[in-house]
Amino acid sequence: MRSKVRTLQIAFTYIGTVVGAGFATGQEILKFFTRYGHWAVLTIMLSTALFIWLGTKMMIIARRIEAESYEDFNRHLFGDQVGSTISLFTMVILIGVNSIMLAGAGAIFEENLGMHYQTGLLLTILGSYFLLKRGISGILQMNSIVVPLMLTLSLVIIFNTLHVPGAERFLFLQTDRSWFGAWMSPLLYTAFNLGMAQAVLVPMARHTNDERALVRGGILGGVGIGFMLLAAHFAMSSQMPQILQFEIPMGSIAFRLGTVVQTIYLLLIFLEIFSTFVADIYGVETQVKQRLSIAPALITPLLMLICYLLSQFGFSSLLSIFYPVFGALSLVWAVMLLRVPWSPPPRSGSSNTPGGTGTGITIISVKPATRITRK
Repeated sequence: MRSKVRTLQIAFTYIGTVVGAGFATGQEILKFFTRYGHWAVLTIMLSTALFIWLGTKMMIIARRIEAESYEDFNRHLFGDQVGSTISLFTMVILIGVNSIMLAGAGAIFEENLGMHYQTGLLLTILGSYFLLKRGISGILQMNSIVVPLMLTLSLVIIFNTLHVPGAERFLFLQTDRSWFGAWMSPLLYTAFNLGMAQAVLVPMARHTNDERALVRGGILGGVGIGFMLLAAHFAMSSQMPQILQFEIPMGSIAFRLGTVVQTIYLLLIFLEIFSTFVADIYGVETQVKQRLSIAPALITPLLMLICYLLSQFGFSSLLSIFYPVFGALSLVWAVMLLRVPWSPPPRSGSSNTPGGTGTGITIISVKPATRITRK
């Protein structure tokens, strides 16, 4: 029973880390899948297979090399120097994304709850701080609440879409987009999201003793992500092309389903922002602890202060420059993850060194022989 609970926690955390606010609003799904019409179902299946394969492989390797942070994992893939540089760039992207998500949380409080923008920011930061004090267990527990709600909402949207005229259009939707763009899109989408998710999945895998739970959690998590992608695509396809004009496509669908569904949807958007914010701060924190000799108690408040300050200024314009670069880098990262061999399980008396050439070889430490003096 304990193993099954751990499997579900891993699966929910995997889903919750990938399914952020961009996913919830529907913009990501619209951009990467739905606008490619009849190709979308096949490309969603490809993306699901990659999430299962690469996500599980990343967690297994992270556990076997005993990677404490995503920097250790990147050093394993690319070597010390290149891996360290990639990790530093990833940290900048994560802090930027968190700043935008924090601004989004403030906007939700202001536009939908009638509260001040700064109040939303401060409440989000305060709640995140106390949850982070629980470490990785707090993140697991948070996602164990949020993700089942997300999956339930996906089911509600599917059942309601079944009665909409043109619900079957998701299979036959026409598009003027190229087939090359259609098949590159799931590769970029999966690589980008896994590149971001490694900040949480790597340390989570490191602190999971049961490797079978990681495998089962990776499979369930990948299937869950694919299911939610398909559910959102199914709902938005029935509203094409009118839905392209909305800033929050999924919101336009949820709002037509009544006040209760609308309230649940807004709550879920905030909870997804909150859970992703907490998870990313935790991932960056583990890397900062390895790079800088700062008191651990100060790292989280400092990171949150940086995100708070950046959320006051339009950081999204700067991030729009970094995003394409990080997307291309994530594709290279995913190819390296595909190529690198599975590391052997750690052996007793062994010391797995994360930094290296990415060969996954276990290095055994041997004590020097004791000198024997004859009388």
